[in-house]
This record gives sequence, C-alpha cells and structure tokens, in this order.
Amino acid sequence: MSALPPGAVIGMLGSGQLGRMTALAAAPLGLEVHVFAPSAGPATQVTSRFTQAAYDDEEALARFADAVDVVTYEFENVPARTAEVLAARVPVRPGPHALATCQHRAREKGFLRDLGVPTAPWWPVATVDELAAALEALGGQGVLKTAELGYDGKGQVRVATGDDPQAVWTRLVGAVPRRDLVLEGFVHFEREASVVVARGLDGAVAPYDLVENEHRDHILHRTTAPADVSAAVASEAAALATRIIVALDYVGVLGVELFLAGDALFVNELAPRPHNSGHWTQDGAVTCQFEQHARAVAGLPLGSPARRGRTVMTNLLGDDVDAVPALLAEPGAHLHLYGKAEARPGRKMGHVNRVTPG
Repeated sequence: MSALPPGAVIGMLGSGQLGRMTALAAAPLGLEVHVFAPSAGPATQVTSRFTQAAYDDEEALARFADAVDVVTYEFENVPARTAEVLAARVPVRPGPHALATCQHRAREKGFLRDLGVPTAPWWPVATVDELAAALEALGGQGVLKTAELGYDGKGQVRVATGDDPQAVWTRLVGAVPRRDLVLEGFVHFEREASVVVARGLDGAVAPYDLVENEHRDHILHRTTAPADVSAAVASEAAALATRIIVALDYVGVLGVELFLAGDALFVNELAPRPHNSGHWTQDGAVTCQFEQHARAVAGLPLGSPARRGRTVMTNLLGDDVDAVPALLAEPGAHLHLYGKAEARPGRKMGHVNRVTPG
C-alpha cells in the first residue's frame, strides 16, 4: 500500500492522447511512463520508454511487467486477459475486475442495476430472436449497441417502430448469428452531463464538479464546467459517482456519463480512464484529471479537485486544427494539441480551454 517513489515507472496500456497527457502530468511528480501498444501514437512522442507488441503477446507482457512498477490504461478496449496476465506480476490499477465491468455494456449496466443506480431501460441481446423480444418490450424503439468496442457513436444503430429485427441486426454486426449486444430504451432528457471522479489507493474519493456536455455527430464538442444545475443536483451527481467508484473498488480516474431530465439523473456509461469531458481540469482545476490519475495509481495522496473558475473546453476535430494560429493569439485560450499528423473528419486533434472567474 506504500506510495511509489520519484523515479518509479507507470506502465501505460495504449498510446493515444490520454496516455500522452497522463505522461506529461506524471513527469512533474517524478514519475515516468512506459507505453505498451501495438503501434506508436501521441503518448510515445513524450516518453522514451515504449514496448511495441500486440496485447495478446504474453512474452512481451511479461517483459513489460518486469520493467514497470504499476500498470494502468488509457482506453478501455484492452483485452481483459491482458490485464489478468499483468496483474499476476505487477499491480494493475484500476484492477482487471473494474476493467471487465466497464468495457462490456451488459456487465456494466447489470452492475449499475444491482447498485440501485438509475439508468435507461435496457435488455441484453445475443440473437435476432432476443432482439425481436426486446423490441416488443420497448415498444419497437431504442438504440442497439455492441456490448464491447463502441465509442464516439460507433457500434450502435437507432431502431424505430416497424424496423425488421433481422435487418437491424445485419446493419450493426453483419451475418454473425450470435453477438453480445444491448438494446437501450430512450430517456427523455434535456441535457447530457458527466462527473469525473478519482479514488486513491487509500480509499479517498475526489469527485470533480458536474459538467454539461454538448455532442455533435455523437462526438463531444464542448464541455462547460460547472453545469448549470441546482446545488442538490450537483451533490447527487457527486454522490452517485462516489457510490460507483467505491463499489468497483476502483483506483484511478473514472468518467461517469449522465443524462439530465429535470432534476433526475440517469447514468449512461462509465469510462475506466481519464475522460474527454474532464479535459477542462487541465487549466480549470487545482489538480487536473491526468495528474490525479497518476497520483492515484502511484499510491500518492489525491490532489484538490476544486475549480479555479468557470471553464469551457472545446474539442478540435479534423480541420478545426487549422485555427491553431488564431487560438494562440487569443488571450486566455489554453491550447492542447495531441501530436497527430493527419487531420481527418471527426478525429480529435486537440482541445482548447477558456477559463473565466466564477
């Protein structure tokens, strides 16, 4: 249970921008990051330690485990077996159980149901016949999602009254006769929101303020911190996030995505890693989510999640990155680029934070 000393190495599964920003935040704490991934990416640009191998290469995983002091991940689609192999040799935080729960929608929603956390109505679906039965129970409408590997609107299809179950199935997963899916009913919500929450190795919990999120084409466009809600709603959101992270026995930073329907809160999804809607913390909070994650997995005390002001975070997608010169010239704009060479439509190239008093 002791904290890692300066010079310790955090193993990072994944080479994306979340790993990059975690490595940058870990460096002032005296911690290094060693990336393990099948290919180079934004994270490998900021650390000299990199193992390039497939996630199922158990010999490479063993060598990686021996070269680091703790392992974490920057995206949830790491195979559960990878986490299990590493956990036999080195601490993995968050643990394999939390990863397995959060990376599979049916397991995640079952966990939330058993915890008494409100969600949209949902049904696990594994065959076309089960989809037909679930559609009937939902009145013919909903969103069919793959249980795994879905993000930013990928791996899901909207279902309307009268749609043929077989056609819907084929549109989402092709000719595969059996696949773990989830059919979700609609929640009539006014706004989307989220809470980023951290839990330390000592059990201390630090939720950040509830924020409001605006999506475009299923991709986060803008986050406003704090959300314009009552103190009671903000407190309830923090309490929900705390219940979830404690029940998972989770160490690290967790993103809790929510729907707001009046004063009612519904949990949509969990992200077992730093979250895009938490990027505002880099300039708008005393301790940013990436430093908080490094602190937690290293067994260090958590920092303060308090806001420095009102912050608006805007993602730079695709050609939005062409505005970099103007953003650099804008007083009060804090620019964060991810080091990606090619700007494609919808690709997250960076983000900008704007902080004002309040």
